[in-house]
Amino acid sequence: MAAKWIEALTGSLEQKKQFKQYKARIEGLPEPYASAAKAFERYFMYYGGVTDGDTLVRMFGDFADLWERAAVDGTPVAAIVGDDPVEFAETFTQAYGGTRWIDKERARLTKAIEAATGHDGKETKA
Repeated sequence: MAAKWIEALTGSLEQKKQFKQYKARIEGLPEPYASAAKAFERYFMYYGGVTDGDTLVRMFGDFADLWERAAVDGTPVAAIVGDDPVEFAETFTQAYGGTRWIDKERARLTKAIEAATGHDGKETKA
């Protein structure tokens, strides 16, 4: 009962556990994979903006799998990310659906403009 109440306030405890496991996996990578993965993780947090915990946990789990496999195979970082690391990061995050922060802001903007224009395209006068 208490766990359900806590999760209502803080989010899924299972997702938090999975995210901690992901972080440990990234910390356990050899260089240069760990540094590259951490740099992408930071970018994902700013760019990706995924708000759905299940999607976020799945994305980070897959991301850790990618880097662990690359480390085992000895695949160079450049061979994974290509010539444009930003494009790689953005393509990777776009592969995962789910609600993003920008979706909420787009809806907020649309609603504000609709309210300002009276929903019928005519501006309301102050």
